[in-house]
Amino acid sequence: MPPVLKAALWMLGTLSSLALMAIAGRELSAELSTLNILFFRSAIGLLVALLIIWRAGWHHLVTHQPVLQVLRNMAHYVGQFGWFYGISLLPLAQVFALEFTMPIWAALLAPLLLKEHITPMRALVIAIGFTGILIVVRPGLVPISTAALAVLMAAVGYAFAYLMTKKLTRTDSALAIVFYMCLVQLPLGLIPSLFDWTTPSMALWPWIFVVSVTGLSAHYCLARAFAEADAVVVVPMEFLRLPLIAFAGLLFYGEALDPWVLGGAAVIFAGNFLNIWAERRRQ
Repeated sequence: MPPVLKAALWMLGTLSSLALMAIAGRELSAELSTLNILFFRSAIGLLVALLIIWRAGWHHLVTHQPVLQVLRNMAHYVGQFGWFYGISLLPLAQVFALEFTMPIWAALLAPLLLKEHITPMRALVIAIGFTGILIVVRPGLVPISTAALAVLMAAVGYAFAYLMTKKLTRTDSALAIVFYMCLVQLPLGLIPSLFDWTTPSMALWPWIFVVSVTGLSAHYCLARAFAEADAVVVVPMEFLRLPLIAFAGLLFYGEALDPWVLGGAAVIFAGNFLNIWAERRRQ
């Protein structure tokens, strides 16, 4: 099978996982708070990760950068909180569009965290990305909601976690990163949840399982897709998740297709793709 076709199939798994996770998060938000959702996601994810490591070997638990693991997962937790909070209040397409700004924030944080320089091309990419944000949010024309700001905060948290992951992969295995993600985030979700605890009804448990497993499967499928093809091939496939989730929002929740959201997302994606193309040429 050609590598590009393999990458496309793995990306199909990624897109399906992310769409299912968003729908599961929306269904869970009817009864559970965002903190409750994050606790159950980490608890079940930890059990799944332990099962995988039990089969693969306990040596995968070794980490050479424990402090970095904690910092990475605290930032990732902030990202997850903002994302699930946004899912509960905003149209699904708008959440995914704003999440696409993650590489823009990563470009801004890279000089601080990785000592990388902001080249003229990266500055142009950042400017294009912020233009896309303005198109989606439209400050001054429509009120800026707290949920939209939470999703932008999530994108910043994800960007920080992404840069820390680049450092961790130099010494730690992917399984170790997934395991410590669940381990560190478990108490972060449990402790505040105790002050606003809701016991899930039986009807919610399938959705809890879905939101826990799809979080792991999305990361795994995306990693396999990047292993089969270059980012310049994989990233355009990833953009397909926006029309996919927009259709899901229309089908399941009657959310109208907003041309401002789709247009802004297209501008943000153009900036991301330009950045990847420029980095590939530079290398």
